Amino acid sequence: MIAFAAGYQHFADGAPFAEVALRHPSVKEVYFPWVGEPSGRPKLGFEEENDPDELAAALKRDLLRLRGAGVKLDLLLNSNCYGAEAMSVALEKRIASILEALDSWGCRPEICTTASPFVARTLKAITPEIEVRASVNMRLTTLRAFAYLAPLFDSYYLGRDVQRNLKTVERFSGWCRENGKKLCILANSGCLRHCPWQTYHDNLIAHSDEAMKTANVKGWNPHLCWTLYREKKNFPEIMKSTWIRPEDIRHYEGLVDVVKLATRQHANPGMVMSAYERGEFEGNLLDLFEPGFSPAFFPQFVDNAAFPPDWFERTSTCDGECAQCGYCDKVAPQVIKCF
Repeated sequence: MIAFAAGYQHFADGAPFAEVALRHPSVKEVYFPWVGEPSGRPKLGFEEENDPDELAAALKRDLLRLRGAGVKLDLLLNSNCYGAEAMSVALEKRIASILEALDSWGCRPEICTTASPFVARTLKAITPEIEVRASVNMRLTTLRAFAYLAPLFDSYYLGRDVQRNLKTVERFSGWCRENGKKLCILANSGCLRHCPWQTYHDNLIAHSDEAMKTANVKGWNPHLCWTLYREKKNFPEIMKSTWIRPEDIRHYEGLVDVVKLATRQHANPGMVMSAYERGEFEGNLLDLFEPGFSPAFFPQFVDNAAFPPDWFERTSTCDGECAQCGYCDKVAPQVIKCF
C-alpha cells in the first residue's frame, strides 16, 4: 500500500482534521505548520476571528490523536522567505522553542519539511533524530541538486515538473536507495508545469495576513493559472500540468516512499484522501486539485472517466516538449466537457 501524507487544517469536512485523516489507513503522515509561523501557505489561523490559543489547543488535540494512532507528524518550516532572519540566532531560537512546545505536548515530530538549508542545518544540530525533508518548493529536478543537499537532508520531494516521467522517477528512486535517502512526490497539485510565477505567488500567499490588510492595485491577479484560464483556449494547459490521477498513482508504488496530498486549503480533504486511497475517482478531476479550478472552468469540467486507456502510457514517457507532441491537446476535447 502506498503511504500518503495529508496536510493539516483546523476543520475538515466539518470535523476535527484528525478524525477525517484517521478514516484513511493509508494516511501515514500528517504535515502541519506551527500556529502563526510562516510557511508555504497562509499562516495557520491568520484570519482575525481565529484565536491563536484556541487554534493551538485544536492543533494539540489533533496531533495527540494522530500520534496515538501511529501517524507520523511532519512539522512544516518551509517558508521561502524568512526575511532578515534567514540565518539568524532569533530564527534558530524560535525553531528550538517550537520543538520544545511540541515536545511538552508529547508531539515531537518525526519529520520536519523545510525549503531552507539554514533550517535544515539547525535541525541537524539540535535534533539529529528528526528526519529532515526537502520541500517541494525547492524544485529539485536533478540528481546533482539531491547530492548537494545530501549532508543536510534525509528525504526529498521530487520537483513536480518531472514526476510524470516514470523513468525519471526510477532514476531518482535508485539514487535515494543507494544513498540511504527517501523519495516523495506531490500527487494533486493544480499548479502549472514550470510555472514562472511560483516563487512570487508562494511568497505572496505566505504573507496573506499582511497582504489582506494592504492597499493593493485593483485588477491585478497574482495567479498566472487563474489569469490563463480566463480564456477557454487555454483550458488544455491543465492537461500538461503536474498532477497524477488517482488511477495512476499505483505505478509509483515501490519507487517513492511517500505521496503527498495537498489538503491544507482544500475544501474537501476527505474526498482527496478517499480518491487516492481507492485509486479511482468519478467526477470532475479539477475538484481534487489544490488549487482547484472548477469555478474557472465552469460550466465545463474535466471528466475523469473519459481519459483514454493510453493516458498513463503516453504521459509517463513525457519529455516536456509539448510543441513536438500534441497528445494533451488531442485528449483535452475528450475530457473537458460541459455539465
